[in-house]
Amino acid sequence: MTNPFNHIDPSAQPDRPSKKKPIFPVNDALRQYLVKYGREVKLPVSYADLQRFTYTVPLKDKYGKETAWEKVSYDMHEWEFLRENLVRIYAILKTEGDLSFINHLDVARIDFCFFGNSQPFRIRIVNKFNDNYDHYYIKKADASRIYGLELEHLLSPNRMTYFTDKETLIEEHIPGIPGDIFIHDYLQDPNTNQIRLAKEFVKFNERCFVHLLGDMRAYNFVVNITPDIEDYQYRIRAIDFDQQSYEGRKNLYLPQFFKENKPLVDIVAKHLDAKSIAQYQAEERTMMTFRLVSARYRMKEILDIMAYDDISKPEKIEQLKQELSEHFHNPTDFKKAKTMGQLVKRQMKVMLQKNLMFVPKTKAQSRFDD
Repeated sequence: MTNPFNHIDPSAQPDRPSKKKPIFPVNDALRQYLVKYGREVKLPVSYADLQRFTYTVPLKDKYGKETAWEKVSYDMHEWEFLRENLVRIYAILKTEGDLSFINHLDVARIDFCFFGNSQPFRIRIVNKFNDNYDHYYIKKADASRIYGLELEHLLSPNRMTYFTDKETLIEEHIPGIPGDIFIHDYLQDPNTNQIRLAKEFVKFNERCFVHLLGDMRAYNFVVNITPDIEDYQYRIRAIDFDQQSYEGRKNLYLPQFFKENKPLVDIVAKHLDAKSIAQYQAEERTMMTFRLVSARYRMKEILDIMAYDDISKPEKIEQLKQELSEHFHNPTDFKKAKTMGQLVKRQMKVMLQKNLMFVPKTKAQSRFDD
């Protein structure tokens, strides 16, 4: 058995994802889904409101280096409106709209990122009594990003908190050490358990590939470290869902092929053999299967909506269809797909079908298999 993380050919590195991916509108079926499951709420501030800033100042990190973010400023009238209502949005995210706690909260700063497709605003909320702060993000509502958030919520070990209101998307901040910083500052630390980290990277790689979440370069995920009996456990979490099933290159959906992630690939090759990797992949697929079955009605709803939505370009769909067929040596399951959503559904079926055999058959599961 060959170790799939060993001796990766540099020529197999994926092309860069599209520099400018279009924003796909939320269609009526997806909107109804969001309403049904409590994701669509009335918000007091929209993305367009935040665009009325007067000027920006480059934002530097604690070491004095410039970041991809800029601090934005507003005139006094706009600022007072935003301060009050951005705190209200924080209450919607954290306490389901209970406003009894907002008097001791304030907006410390609003940042804007010109980099990437979503051009998000980052809101820093501060507790006025103890200066503790938290963040959340306001972005343009993009259907492919929403599908990515929803699939992550249903299939991964992580719960996602987000809300929409027409063309506005609100996302909770996902805490953790950014992957690129973790690789630079923590990977070679003697306290880092590289074997456990390698295991988690294999599982993360598998999760992304199952539901075709792309562009998981190091700065698009975070690493959580949890003290455990005599050691540490690690969890890698995606934080950017902009590239959910959009691109045509298969390798863009496998984090192991990005050069930014090579140090993590190297520790997998160093510490894990092919049988261990296969075991961890099977473990992750098994857990995803149990999550799928437990949320089978909701999964079927979102996949059925996604199957008829326009979230990519025809040439990218054809390319991915061909590359997945070659990868699995199975053209039958992919050749009939006409949309990216249909490819995601067939991909999940191909990768999880063996695991479904060990889950008690139910009528709802049969509906998903159709």
